[in-house]
Amino acid sequence: MPVLTRLIPSPLVVDIRPGALDDLGCVLADERISHSGRLAVAVSGGSGARLRERIAPTLPGATWYEVGGGTLDDAVRLAGEMKAGHYDAVVGLGGGKIIDCAKFAAARLGLPLVAVPTNLAHDGLCSPVATLDNDAGRGSYGVPNPIAVVIDLDVIREAPVRFVRAGIGDAVSNVSAIADWELAHRVKGEKIDGLAAAIARQAGEAVLRHPGGVGDTDFLQVLAEALVLSGIAMSVSGDSRPCSGACHEINHAFDLLYPRRAAAHGEQCGLAAAFAMYLRGAHEESAHMAGVLRRHGLPVLPDEIGFTTEEFVRVVAYAPETRPGRYTILEHLDLKTEQIKDVYADYVKAIGS
Repeated sequence: MPVLTRLIPSPLVVDIRPGALDDLGCVLADERISHSGRLAVAVSGGSGARLRERIAPTLPGATWYEVGGGTLDDAVRLAGEMKAGHYDAVVGLGGGKIIDCAKFAAARLGLPLVAVPTNLAHDGLCSPVATLDNDAGRGSYGVPNPIAVVIDLDVIREAPVRFVRAGIGDAVSNVSAIADWELAHRVKGEKIDGLAAAIARQAGEAVLRHPGGVGDTDFLQVLAEALVLSGIAMSVSGDSRPCSGACHEINHAFDLLYPRRAAAHGEQCGLAAAFAMYLRGAHEESAHMAGVLRRHGLPVLPDEIGFTTEEFVRVVAYAPETRPGRYTILEHLDLKTEQIKDVYADYVKAIGS
């Protein structure tokens, strides 16, 4: 009998360690990535630009493009500027907005992408999705996985600590997202990709259970690996399901209802995950998750990110509309406004102040 397998779309290179940026030139010299050394490097005007001086001498064949923001127009403009360059690959060097613009541009040009994130704010650094602002608010665009991911933990340490904390919230929310996927399987018969679920769950649990903090190299290593694995889990399943459930529906509702006041993606996802765990009756797990988030300096109540109880109730009520067709604990319970108020009051009592 033939042995049947499936190919998993994942990076050829994943280099996560202190000092990894010093070897970026060697990674890019891999002929599977660039045989001529002609590279298009997208950078921000901030962290990426500061690193340009450091690594430009190691990339003599590179052309550098400064990206102004994280909009669809920025990404389309970047692709247009790169089009005439006849490059082997695109390198995205900077924060999440720059990585997403570089992802989109690389996909539009049919080129592989090398992701070199300068912070760990969310799992988009290795996901098959580019999240870009557009005229309608914010959109998600399917793109190939990066061909390589290089994360220098020394560079990560230089980023504002809030970005690391946000990444913790995004990674931990996997635990809630998988619980939603399993609920959809039980109630709606939705098919679960067991491998994608296992990868995403273990990534979230690794961060949730790690005793270290944001200043520890071994914790940053685990967090970075978890975010990369989360992206791979989404590639395995073919969508964001392994890492996106009620937690992300609530996050998107914050963004859509209060776009000028929304907090960081990971901050909102972590808070929403702890609340979603409480909604499904996993009260001990919810309290533990909230405790871990607090230990890392993350919010667990909406007033900690500037929202009133009434605004949070509105967010939760609206959240299912952000992902039509996705079944989570929110769709399952179908709570009305007064019911959300009551369960939120119980949640606040359960996790303490």
